[in-house]
Amino acid sequence: MKKLFRRLAASLLALTLTSGFAAAQSKVTIAIGGGACLCYLPTVLAKQLGEYEKAGVAVELVDLKGGSDALKAVLGGSADVVSGYFDHCVNLAAKKQELQSFVIYDRYPGLVLVVSPAHTSEIKSIKDLAGKKVGVSAPGSSTDFFLKYLLKKNGLDPTSAAVIGVGLGATAVAAMQQGQIDAAVMLDPSVTVLQGSYPDLKILADTRSQKDTLAVFGGEYPGGALYTTAAWINSHPKEVQALTNAIVNTLNWIHSHSPEEIMAKMPEGMVGKDKALYLAALKNTIPMYSQTGLMDPKGADAVLAVFSEGSPDVAKANIDVTKTYTNKYVEQARKTTGASPK
Repeated sequence: MKKLFRRLAASLLALTLTSGFAAAQSKVTIAIGGGACLCYLPTVLAKQLGEYEKAGVAVELVDLKGGSDALKAVLGGSADVVSGYFDHCVNLAAKKQELQSFVIYDRYPGLVLVVSPAHTSEIKSIKDLAGKKVGVSAPGSSTDFFLKYLLKKNGLDPTSAAVIGVGLGATAVAAMQQGQIDAAVMLDPSVTVLQGSYPDLKILADTRSQKDTLAVFGGEYPGGALYTTAAWINSHPKEVQALTNAIVNTLNWIHSHSPEEIMAKMPEGMVGKDKALYLAALKNTIPMYSQTGLMDPKGADAVLAVFSEGSPDVAKANIDVTKTYTNKYVEQARKTTGASPK
C-alpha cells in the first residue's frame, strides 16, 4: 500500500511539474515600436525583472523602427501583441479593424516636437514647419499623428511638412545633429541627449508632463499600452492576463524603486555610454508612467476627439471608443497583487 501511495504521489508530482512547465511555455511575441525609447521602458523592464516568466508566459520582444511597423507585425501575424501607443486602436477603428488595449503604462505621450540645432534661426514656431522636412519614428506612427495634429491646430495643412522616418534612438539624434531634417518629433532619452549637447535646443511642443499634455491636447492623453486584435484577446485570455499581471507588477516596482535602481536593470545597449544623461531623462520620465495600468475613460475620449479633428475618416466613423480598450484584466491583476485601483 505504501508503494502504491508513493507511486501515486510521484505521478501527481510529475503531472504538476509538467503542467507548470507547459504553462511557462506559453509563448507570446511582443512587437515594440522603438525599444530604446523610455516611453516603452515598462515592457522591456518587465522582461529584465523576470515578470513575464513569473506570470507564466515566455515573451519574445521584437524591436522595430516605429509604432506603425509594430502594428503591421501584429496585423500580418508575425507578432501577437503591440507595445505601442493607444491612439492606433482609435485610428484603426475607423477602418473597421478591432484593436483593443488591455493595460496602459504611460499616462502621457511624452512626444516632443524639437527644432534641429542647425535650423533654430529659421524655425520659430510650428507655422514655420510648412515645406520643411520633419522627422518621425516611422510614417503612420504616433509621432506622425502628433505632427499632423499640431500642424492642423496651428492652421496648416496636416500634409504641409515632408515626413521623414528617422527612428527614435541614435538614428534620430544623428539626423538632427547632422541637419538632415529641419525638426523632429522625438521622445526621451533622445531629447535629453540632444539637450546635453545643445542647451538652447528649441522645443515647439512638449507632452512629457501633465501640465504640458493639458496645454497641447486640452486634456489627459494616454500614451504607451499593450494592445492587440480583439480576436486575439478573446482567444488568449490567460496570456492577456499574464501579460497584464507582469506590467502591473512592473509599474509597482518602478514606483517603489529609485531611478538609479531602474537604470541598473535596463540593458546596457539601451542605456548607452552616457549614463548621466540617460538617468536625467529617466528621472524626467518616471512621473509619466501609470501607477495603476488602468485606462482613464476621459483619456480615451480625448484621443478620439483629437483624431476626429485631424482625420475626416475618424470623425465620420461613429467610433464607440469604449470598445478600443478594456480595464478588466488590470482590475483582476490589481486584486491579485493586493493593490486597489486608483
